[in-house]
Amino acid sequence: MSTMIIRLLLIFSYIFSCIRLRVAPYKYFQLNSDYFNEQREIFSKLDMDRLIPDRWRLQQFLDIGNQYPVKYPVFVKPEWGQNSHGVQRADNRQALEHIRANRTEDRMNYLIQQAAPGKREFEVFIIPSSNPTQLPAILSVTETLNRSGERFPINGIYNKSTHYLSISNQLNIEQMSALWTHLKQIGPFRISRFGLRADSINALLKGEFHIVEINLYLPMPLALLADNLIKTEKYRLCLRCMWQLANITKTLPANHPHKPVFFKNLRLSRSFKLSNKIGSYNEHS
Repeated sequence: MSTMIIRLLLIFSYIFSCIRLRVAPYKYFQLNSDYFNEQREIFSKLDMDRLIPDRWRLQQFLDIGNQYPVKYPVFVKPEWGQNSHGVQRADNRQALEHIRANRTEDRMNYLIQQAAPGKREFEVFIIPSSNPTQLPAILSVTETLNRSGERFPINGIYNKSTHYLSISNQLNIEQMSALWTHLKQIGPFRISRFGLRADSINALLKGEFHIVEINLYLPMPLALLADNLIKTEKYRLCLRCMWQLANITKTLPANHPHKPVFFKNLRLSRSFKLSNKIGSYNEHS
C-alpha cells in the first residue's frame, strides 16, 4: 500500500470509529494539546527533549550559529517537522557551516542533535489503554532499515532507501511490558511514536537506548509500511489502531482546553514545505 492510501485508510477508519462511539473526530487534534507550545505555535522538539531522562537524551541545542557540537556527525533539524523534512547531516564543521549558509527558512528555529550511537533504529508506536494501570491498547515496534549502507542515514517514509520490518510478533507480553515501563516515564501521551536507537533488541528492552525523536502530531504506525506484513494484516492493524484511538478520544474531559493545533500546524507545514522546495531549487540551480 502507498503512504497516501494508508493515510486515507487511517483517516476514514478513525472517523468511522468515532461515529460508532459517538465522539467528535475533530477532537483528535486535542489529544496531545497539553504539549502544544502556544507561544511558538508548534510541538517543539526542544520541549520534548526536556521530558527525556538524561540517560536516554542526546545532546541537542538551538542552532543560532554561536555554538558547535563536541563531536560529529550531527543532524541539523527544524524545531518542528515531520517525516524527516528539512533534516540534514553534518559530518564535520565545514559541512555544518555550509548548511547554515544555505538555510532559506528564517522563521523556523533549527536544532543541532548529536548522532545516536546505537547500531539499530526502532520506531515504537503507542496508543495507551483507557485504564492507565494496564499495558497500552496498541504497542507496535518496527525496525527501521536503510539500504544505502550509511552508518548514520536520514531515514524517513519518503527516503527510497528506508524500509521497515515489524518486530512486534518477536516480543512477548513481558518484553512489551518492559519497553512500556521505560517509555511511560516520559509523558502520559494519548498517542505517540518514539524514534529510538539501540545496539540490539535486547538492549532496547533493557533501557539501553537513546531517543532520537518523539512524534505527537499525526504519528503513523510504521508497521503499516513494513515489508514483512501482508495487506490483510495491515488493514487489521489500521482498524484496530483507529478504534483504540477513538476510544482514547472519548476519554478527553469535556472541559479540556481547546488549542488551535490543526490550523497552526497546517499553516506552518505549508510554509515549511514551500521553503524547502525553494531551498532545493536554489541549491541545484
